[in-house]
Amino acid sequence: MTKIRLLMAIVLAVIITAAGATAQFIARDPGVRGGAAGAGAPLTGLTASQERFFAVGLEDFEEVEGVGDGLGPRFNLDNCAGCHSQPSIGGSSPAVNPQIAAATAYGARNTVPSFLTLDGPVREVRFKRNPDGTPDGGVQALYVISGRNDGTGDARGCRITQPNFEAQYAAGNVIFRIPTPTFGAGLIEQIPDAAILANRAANASAKAALGIGGRANRFRLSGEANGNPNDGTIARFGWKAQNKSLLLFSGEAYNVEMGISNELFQTERDETANCQYAPTPNDVTVTDGAHALETISAVEKFAFFMRFLAPPTPSPDTPGGSRSIERGRGAFASTGCALCHTPMFTTGYSSVAALSNKPVNLYSDLLVHNMGPGLADDITQGAAAGDEFRTAPLWGLGQRIFFLHDGRTTDLITAIRAHKSAGNGQYAASEANAVVDRFNALPAAAQQDLLNFLRSL
Repeated sequence: MTKIRLLMAIVLAVIITAAGATAQFIARDPGVRGGAAGAGAPLTGLTASQERFFAVGLEDFEEVEGVGDGLGPRFNLDNCAGCHSQPSIGGSSPAVNPQIAAATAYGARNTVPSFLTLDGPVREVRFKRNPDGTPDGGVQALYVISGRNDGTGDARGCRITQPNFEAQYAAGNVIFRIPTPTFGAGLIEQIPDAAILANRAANASAKAALGIGGRANRFRLSGEANGNPNDGTIARFGWKAQNKSLLLFSGEAYNVEMGISNELFQTERDETANCQYAPTPNDVTVTDGAHALETISAVEKFAFFMRFLAPPTPSPDTPGGSRSIERGRGAFASTGCALCHTPMFTTGYSSVAALSNKPVNLYSDLLVHNMGPGLADDITQGAAAGDEFRTAPLWGLGQRIFFLHDGRTTDLITAIRAHKSAGNGQYAASEANAVVDRFNALPAAAQQDLLNFLRSL
């Protein structure tokens, strides 16, 4: 009898322990998916010539620029790959921020702002307002070339200084952007406008019930003076879908992030006379080049690299196993996430067969949406207002480190819940509020499935 009672006590203890473990289960972000990088290769189906264009573009994407090449006078980093390297070249912000070392490289006299850390994201800085209170929004380069002597040029005679970032930061006038991944960008570029608009009109009742709207950023291609208000087509690259094409994206980034003037942006951002060490436009078409790969400019090479860069490859069974991932895919749809993060488009006709009539599993509708005051950055770009952001493509998310436009978190749950915020008079409530409520209402096990699905992408 004593043995029976002891056995029953043990069984009861096991049951209680199991019940307690179940009750205490909390869904957690599985973290950056391990294993080989599921991205970084060229598209399947490129011709031999197109693969050469990809390779030359990759080489330029990795190239480090110096003072003699036209770096600066103001810049954020000295190469493209430093910002776009997670989990491979072309991706997003890496685990170790290269901007920290760049501050004083080759004798440069820069101070690292307090909002940059070695284990934090690469950041681009914008000021919300000008000193007179009018809207600003332009990129404020972190560093200057003053004092830098890197073997390509000697800028020890340059005396310009950094903006007073700490004062602006303390005044709440600073916002951040982190690098967007460029994997599969050529496929995104080839999605017809008509398909984007048709998808916007689809599932209208379901979207209305959840308060989801969204619109195309199509009235201006850029918030700057070079914007084209006459074109009328849908822009789709950047955090606010402010850039229409990869070529425009390349030219702007070369000028804004590295200070390299080029055929799209002919003039220097800072024209201080004694800081010009490459006085002509730094990157242009080489009209006397021996062959096509020598003739085209670096911005064209960047564009070819991104255009021919394959999309990320999802994992079928990591993390959590294939069944959990499949359940998570269902939860992603049932909660309403897929109403904005559209799982798939199809490209239109392209002169490149590898881009023509292909599936694009990007998980984005490429529209801008009201995200509420919690995510608002008060910056207007093109037709996108201060609280509007492009639906971020989720392919490749499983191997990203930092999330949201400013890289404020590395945790998926935090990123999801940051999509919710009530209106405050200046900005309307986030269009994602009802969807986040549905996510929060899921049982912990279903939340975990959804997180596993996202990390499998």
